[in-house]
Amino acid sequence: MKIIASTDRGFNAAVKRIAGRSNFQAAPIEAAVKAILKSVERGGDRAVALYSKKFDRIALKPDQFRISPEQVKEAYYQIRKEEGDALRFAARRITAFHERQRLKTWMYQDNGATLGQMILPLDAVGLYVPGGKAVYPSSVLMCAIPAKVAGVKRIIMCTPPTKGGISPYLLVAADIAGVDEVYRVGGVQAIAAMAYGTDAIPRVDKIVGPGNIYVATAKRLIYGTVAIDMVAGPSELLVVADGAADPAHVAADLLCEAEHDEDAKVYLVTTSRRVAEEVARQLEQQIKQLTREKILAKSLGRHTVAFVVGNMEEAIDVANQIAPEHLTLSVDRPFDYLERIRHAGALFLGRYTPPAVADYIAGPNHVLPTGGTARFFSPLSVEDYLKKSNIVAYSKEELAKVKDQLLRIAHMEGLDAHAKSLESRKP
Repeated sequence: MKIIASTDRGFNAAVKRIAGRSNFQAAPIEAAVKAILKSVERGGDRAVALYSKKFDRIALKPDQFRISPEQVKEAYYQIRKEEGDALRFAARRITAFHERQRLKTWMYQDNGATLGQMILPLDAVGLYVPGGKAVYPSSVLMCAIPAKVAGVKRIIMCTPPTKGGISPYLLVAADIAGVDEVYRVGGVQAIAAMAYGTDAIPRVDKIVGPGNIYVATAKRLIYGTVAIDMVAGPSELLVVADGAADPAHVAADLLCEAEHDEDAKVYLVTTSRRVAEEVARQLEQQIKQLTREKILAKSLGRHTVAFVVGNMEEAIDVANQIAPEHLTLSVDRPFDYLERIRHAGALFLGRYTPPAVADYIAGPNHVLPTGGTARFFSPLSVEDYLKKSNIVAYSKEELAKVKDQLLRIAHMEGLDAHAKSLESRKP
């Protein structure tokens, strides 16, 4: 792990480089994704099957895309009871948190006018659950449960096919969370199928969930055809640690996020050079005990930096510039700094809040903005599955009261039909 002090010449440039990180600018990737999107839009299920065979090396006919209800039931017999209990425990916690995010239609009276907003759930949403290097039943719960709480009528899920079949953990999690249909289709072709609709896979109104750079690019490109939650990239964690932080804990937390894949990005900002050096030593020791050592070595080698700063004010400033997906404050009295944090997808406060507790069972959503987009994106929530319609109702008398102001603005804009729509309504 490279250590850079705030007194070093390259400190500001290093912070600026990380703050300006972006995962979605590769032109060759975008061109390849566009070609697949267009092919599925035109060719439907036939194109989906073709790309599944090409990229996933699985030959499926369109009538084999969907996982049957019987296969979902069978999945329960393929996991241990305590594993199902753990998923149900997490589901209850996630549901309890997201039920607090419910929104209701509201209206108020403004003299003779009735104004407000009607809150309605989306008709259909599509969940993308990645495959590849790990299995993510927790992401199924995190994406589907807020949709269920919002009242979405149809929830479908796409996940890449494998020769061994879809993981029973994913199928059980989908059933617990209330997913209506599961399709063994992954990659860009899954995003395209849910965006455009095929004979076998229904079109949805919104696509949510994480994925690799190809999936993230596909989501960005189909935005407008359907809605998306956010363009989320590889996992990130920034730990702010004071001189009393336990280096073993800090290293373990960094490794927790870095093990997702080689492109995961983890950083340390500390007021103590000793802590930075000891965390570096702990990383070298702990990584040897983990099954994903090769992935961790690449992630840490490519991206990990420790910044040593003079005080907590500087540390918080660096954290705000980087705007990480996950931000841990391993400091005394972490709540004292809460109001100073401007940009972070999720905050883990205190020395006994490991990232894993929030990834799985705390309740808040773990689908979070990455790549610095925490400056303007928020975590996935119930509100992501709702839409709003404004309500306006004027009485004859109230319309007469505002007539002069309305006419003035219509004439300012040179839109005489606007003015006449008012004048046609005789008092």
